[in-house]
Amino acid sequence: MLNDRHILLTGAARGLGAEIARGLAAQGARLILADVAEDEGRATAAEVGAAFLPVDLGDPAAIAALGAAVAERTGGGLHGLVNNGAIATGIGGIGFEDIDIDTWDLVQRVNVRGTWLMTRACAPMLRASGSGRVVNVASDTALWGAPNLLSYTASKGAVMAMTRSLARELGPDRVGVTAVAPGILTTESTEYVPEARHRLYSEGRAVPGPQGPGEITDVIAFLLSEGALALTGQVLPVNNGFVFK
Repeated sequence: MLNDRHILLTGAARGLGAEIARGLAAQGARLILADVAEDEGRATAAEVGAAFLPVDLGDPAAIAALGAAVAERTGGGLHGLVNNGAIATGIGGIGFEDIDIDTWDLVQRVNVRGTWLMTRACAPMLRASGSGRVVNVASDTALWGAPNLLSYTASKGAVMAMTRSLARELGPDRVGVTAVAPGILTTESTEYVPEARHRLYSEGRAVPGPQGPGEITDVIAFLLSEGALALTGQVLPVNNGFVFK
């Protein structure tokens, strides 16, 4: 499905990102992985036969440098960007009145501004490919209003809104922009989540039980394909039916 399509995946070092990398590699994608965690990122890249480039999504200069390096590696044509990199751990479990302002700003800087700047850096290459696709990894917490997680849910709500606007701005160039909104997945990034929240998802899904990260990778692979343009602007809850939209 993705044979010979150049795909850039951020946040690829571990957890969901590493699982997405494995899934896309199995579909034949020519992957470039990026992450701030360089050692783990290089290990994942070696596992799936991909290139690795470092990036700090909180640093505009680092994002611009990554874009330039990707352009050099791909000859200026990029078929897909998966904006998966984000701060997701260590920021929940407290009420909105107790969130530290610096933490709030950091989450928005990486999750929201980083997604915008990464898309901006890749846009010329996505246009040049003739069939560019952007998949933003959001979260269904912003769809059902998860409590005690406001900095994160706000950031992922912003990612959904950007998805819709970017779809209209890039659509005339036949670049499709979509978002996936998973629920709690069985990854290391959700180990800190209280058992009651895990149980809420397991028991509330239309398909009951836990959901592994591998269960959403085929959806992401399809959204990166040439045939997915008709879905541009859509936010897809990939949560086994916990939230219907």
